Amino acid sequence: MSLINVTNLTFAYDGSYDNIFDNVSFQLNTNWRLGFTGRNGRGKTTFLNLLLGKYDYSGNISASVSFEYFPFHVEHKESNTLDVIEEICPDYEHWQILRELSLLKVSEDVLYRPFESISNGEQTKVLLAALFLKENSFLLIDEPTNHLDIHARKLVSDYLKTKNGYILVSHDRAFLDNCVDHILSINKTDIEIQKGNFSDWWDNKNRQDHFELAENEKLRKDIKRLSDSSKRTGNWSHEVEKTKNGTRNSGSKVDKGYIGHKAAKMMKRSKSIEQRQQSAIEESTKLLKNIESSESLKISQLAYNKKQLVELANVSIHYNEQTVCSSVTFTIEQGERVTLAGPNGSGKSSILKLILDEDIHFTGTFRKGSQLKISYVSQDTSQLQGNLSDYAINNRIDESLFKAILRKLDFSRIQFEKDMSSFSGGQKKKVLIAKSLCESAHLYIWDEPLNFIDVISRLQIEELLLEHAPTILFVEHDSEFCKNIATKIVEL
Repeated sequence: MSLINVTNLTFAYDGSYDNIFDNVSFQLNTNWRLGFTGRNGRGKTTFLNLLLGKYDYSGNISASVSFEYFPFHVEHKESNTLDVIEEICPDYEHWQILRELSLLKVSEDVLYRPFESISNGEQTKVLLAALFLKENSFLLIDEPTNHLDIHARKLVSDYLKTKNGYILVSHDRAFLDNCVDHILSINKTDIEIQKGNFSDWWDNKNRQDHFELAENEKLRKDIKRLSDSSKRTGNWSHEVEKTKNGTRNSGSKVDKGYIGHKAAKMMKRSKSIEQRQQSAIEESTKLLKNIESSESLKISQLAYNKKQLVELANVSIHYNEQTVCSSVTFTIEQGERVTLAGPNGSGKSSILKLILDEDIHFTGTFRKGSQLKISYVSQDTSQLQGNLSDYAINNRIDESLFKAILRKLDFSRIQFEKDMSSFSGGQKKKVLIAKSLCESAHLYIWDEPLNFIDVISRLQIEELLLEHAPTILFVEHDSEFCKNIATKIVEL
C-alpha cells in the first residue's frame, strides 16, 4: 500500500481563462477500488492525463507507483490479438493472460485471430486482461462499459471486484455499485472522497443537499427577520435621539442624559442585530455551492393518426449472405417505450436501421406508418465539429431552444463558443440528445444514448421520458435506466 498525494493542483488548458482544477488537494490509497464520478466536462479524463504526466500544471502530484491508462491505443489492429497483448505488456507469462481471459469468459482462440476481427466487447475484455498484467502500477480505467452489453457489464464488474488498485470512470450506477469501495467525485466547487460504493455516495449527497436547502431557507428567513428588526431598531434610536433637543408634553425639559443612554442602547442593539444578520449571510454563502442543477426537460411528441406505428413479423436481416438476426417479431404502438435488448452482434442496430429506411436486406414482413416522422440519436458522435449555432441552423432546429436544453444539461455558456470537436464524449452525446428533443416526431429512436453521459443527466432524461411518455425505441445497456423506463422489452 502506498499513497498518491495531490497538493495545491491548479490546471487550465492553453488559451482558456477557466481553471479545470483550482488549488485542490487530496490523498488516494493505491489499494482502493476507486469510482470516479462527476458531470461531463468537469475534468475526469483531464485528471487521469495529469497523473500520466501529459500536461504541465501548478502544484504537486507525488506517487511511488507508475500509472497505466485504459483503453490502450492499438497501433496495428490487423495484428493477431496475442501480438497486441505482447506489445502492451512484453514481460507477461502466457499462463497469466490465459488466467485473466478465463475470468472474463473469453475463449483462448481469440489470441490467434486478428484483433480487428474480434467484437468490440471482446476487444475491451482483452485490453482489460492485458491491463491487469501490469505489476506495481495504479490503473486508470476510463469508461470501459461503452462497448459492453448488459451481461458483459455484469461480468466485467464482477472481474474488477476481484482486483484492487485502480480508478474507474463510469456513469453506470449498477456497474459502480458492484465493484468499487471508494468514490472520488468532482463537484461544482471542490473534489471529495468518500468510502463506499456509488449508491452510498449518492445517498450521502442527497442528504447533504436536502440539509443545505433546508438550512439555506431557514437562514434566508432569519436574514429577512433580522434585517427588518435592524431597521426598526435603528429608526427608534434615531427618533429617540431627535427628542434630546425637544421638550416633554408637560412643558418640562427632557433628560438628555437618559435619552442619550436609551438611544445608545438601541443603537447597540441595532449593531448586534446587524452582526447576527451578517453572520447568517456568511453562513448562507457556504451552502448550496455543490447543489447540481437538474431542471426538467421537455420533448416535442407528435400524435399519430393510428395506434400502431411499426410492425415487424418474422423479420430476418442478412449481410453478405450471413444472417444477423432471424424471426424478429414485435410492434411499436403509441406511448410505448420499447427497449431492444440482446448481446452485442445480435442485430439491434440493424433493426434500427431497417426502421430508419436504410438499405438493409431482410426477409419477412415489415410495415411502418406513412408520413411517420422519426427523430434519431446515433451511437456515433465523431461527425460533430464546428459551432453549435451552425449545427442548429444546418439541422433546422430552434437555436434558442437547443441551447436552453444544453444549459439544462449542464453546459456552461463558454461551451457555446467552442468547436464541438473539443467537447468531451458526454458533451457530444448531449448535443445529439438536445437536437432530438428539439425535433417534433411521432417516434424517437435512440441508439445507446447514454454512452459517456453523467449520472445526473441520465436521471434528467429518465424523468423526461417518464413524465412525457413519448413513443420511443431505444438500445441501452444501463440496466437501471432500462428497468426504470421500458414498458416493453424485445430480446434478440
